[in-house]
Amino acid sequence: MQIDRSNKLVATWIFIGIGMLLIQVLIGGITRLSGSGLSITEWKPIMGFLLPSSETEWQQDFEKYQQIAQYKYINNHFTLNDFKFIFFWEWFHRLWARLIAIAFAIPFIYFIIKKHIKPNMVKPLIILVLLGALEGALGWIMVKSGLNDANVYVNHIKLSVHFIFAMLIISFALTLGLSLISNKEQFSYNTRLKKITIILIILFGVQLIYGAFMAGLKAASTAPTWPLINGMLFPEGVFNKGLIEALFINPIGIQFIHRTLAYIIFIFVIWWYFQIRKNQPTIQLKKVNQLSLLLVFVQVILGVVSVVLSPKIVLGSFGIFESFALIHQLVGMILLLSLVANLFYLKSNKN
Repeated sequence: MQIDRSNKLVATWIFIGIGMLLIQVLIGGITRLSGSGLSITEWKPIMGFLLPSSETEWQQDFEKYQQIAQYKYINNHFTLNDFKFIFFWEWFHRLWARLIAIAFAIPFIYFIIKKHIKPNMVKPLIILVLLGALEGALGWIMVKSGLNDANVYVNHIKLSVHFIFAMLIISFALTLGLSLISNKEQFSYNTRLKKITIILIILFGVQLIYGAFMAGLKAASTAPTWPLINGMLFPEGVFNKGLIEALFINPIGIQFIHRTLAYIIFIFVIWWYFQIRKNQPTIQLKKVNQLSLLLVFVQVILGVVSVVLSPKIVLGSFGIFESFALIHQLVGMILLLSLVANLFYLKSNKN
């Protein structure tokens, strides 16, 4: 079955957008890991395209940063040059978001004029635009949570919402792009395997949330050992302040949950891989299934290395720990997309 040229063009555009979104999340990771996220204390939709143009403007922005807790309690040794380093990454993060909007808007108008966008594509594309706008608002809400005289970092729960919402947008875009270039011969039909894959994706989504908690709370450095957690299978004091504290606030508790979920998902993926293999998958499903298996092995190794290297965290800098943590985040995102692709190529049993 030959794929319509318009579908190919729109799908290619969507896949380029997915690449830009992944880069955006990675830039956000660099921003977080380098401690840059609170360096810009204002939201300037228009003038935010530009870096400060003079030393006076730089000094004014630096003085605004000096009013918040992060500077007062952590970075009060910063010079103007130190500030310029962290300012750049937050500015670039926001700039890339604007470039994504341009990369969406201009081809969208062109495709409409050239009638490449068919009626059935309009609704999901509008949904994609609205989700992107909401993601920008969530990002500013997250940043605002750290722009005060009490918090030295953004709220880790708001950070996780911002990250997970980005992954939902990327996953939605992937499904939309694949739907434009796929045909029925590429699908495998098995209701049971589809349900299992949905469960796996939900479980991995929870794992990504706890990964964001780990990042927001700098929880890796509280137990930089493996396979034991500071010499224990189950760390002491996890439930001393109650279940809610253990699940959402206590860094050791969050690391314990994150590690435990990693082991569960690792075993789950291996079992799930062989379940799909023995049910004669199509070539497309077989390829993405193999990719998921490979990525889960790589992700576990990167997670262990990141935890062990966590004592090498350097605030306001970007060293070996930060590099591995960023790669860990990237592989996690690609693993999620591979799971979503598996789900896409799995359909319920034919009637």
